[in-house]
Amino acid sequence: MNRVYLDYNATTPVEPEVLDAMLPYFSSAFGNASSIHTFGQRARAAVETAREQVAALIGTRPQEIFFTSGGTESDNHAIFGIVGSSTTPSGRSPHVITSFVEHEAVLNACQALEKQGVDVTYLHVDQDGLIDLEDLRGALRTETVLITIMHANNELGTIQPLEEIGRIAKQADVCFHTDAVQSAGKIPIDVNRFQLDLLSLSGHKLYAPKGIGALYVRGGTRLKQLLYGGHHQRGMRPGTENVAGIVGLGKAAEMASISLENDARRLSALRDQLEHGLVNRIPHSRIHGGRAPRTPNTANLAFPGVEGEALLIALDLKGLACSTGAACSSGAVEPSHVLTAIGLPAEEARASLRFSLGRHTTQADIDFALQVVPTAVAQLRQLSPTYQKAAARD
Repeated sequence: MNRVYLDYNATTPVEPEVLDAMLPYFSSAFGNASSIHTFGQRARAAVETAREQVAALIGTRPQEIFFTSGGTESDNHAIFGIVGSSTTPSGRSPHVITSFVEHEAVLNACQALEKQGVDVTYLHVDQDGLIDLEDLRGALRTETVLITIMHANNELGTIQPLEEIGRIAKQADVCFHTDAVQSAGKIPIDVNRFQLDLLSLSGHKLYAPKGIGALYVRGGTRLKQLLYGGHHQRGMRPGTENVAGIVGLGKAAEMASISLENDARRLSALRDQLEHGLVNRIPHSRIHGGRAPRTPNTANLAFPGVEGEALLIALDLKGLACSTGAACSSGAVEPSHVLTAIGLPAEEARASLRFSLGRHTTQADIDFALQVVPTAVAQLRQLSPTYQKAAARD
């Protein structure tokens, strides 16, 4: 059976060049990067090279990059680290601003803060998933210590206006963090232009292995430690470095820096072809977030009259892998919090699928999707009495 993978926002395959770069650090170059002998110093040199490669991807200095286990740890360190190191006027409770469409790594961290007495404001978004900058300005208080707004949404691909948000944060003297897990390696990032203080990214979203990520921390930013141990990474993130994973992330970042522009141009053309083809072939289908700036690889569509989970399974049986939303929410009974936040009724949110393209997506893959998705939707709609009645009225 032909199998096509259109779920790159969930995870990406490790590139052969990335794996090749990693392999020596599982075998001959196995040294601990904190050891002073030759074995250790070879590992240390590899870690520092990777730090330079990751820094170059987001336009910063190597000493501002700290390696973590992935995006969730990076988000948590940024959020708890800032709140834990902040003071407010008269000792009042600190205040954090985020949005309703953040990844669970941010939302659940903020909910945990609320249980500790921290005030959190959740900004609403419009029907394309964008925050209102005036709402952001209006949410600021003297106690606000952190704004955490993701760069690109994992379900819609919507790109938030980080440059404007950064300007607002700077004027208010508030720390600004972004979850860039879905944007790093797909669209240009410049932490200085965005006036970011913290940025999170994850290796397995940009063709590096799972279990490795990075946190950018602007020099001078006060950040409370989450972990306690040795003096690794200048005490910011203790624990023996995952040298092979770090090398893989560095190589993947270097490759993304080189191919980003060409990848974006090619994938946006394929994504548009997929969207337009599905809308033209499937009655009543709709594109979510299509009017806003988006990452070039992400498409989210509703197919009223079907359950997304049923459609997902039907497509998998036909050889097409896609998603009903975030992989971290797989198995959730509730509809996507992102889709309900943009104003969709639960029924339409449950009838939606995300298709995310990647570096290895081909024209043949898109042609295959345009063949099997309309067929699967039509078959499921035939089994839906509700849809059949609505279609008969039309």
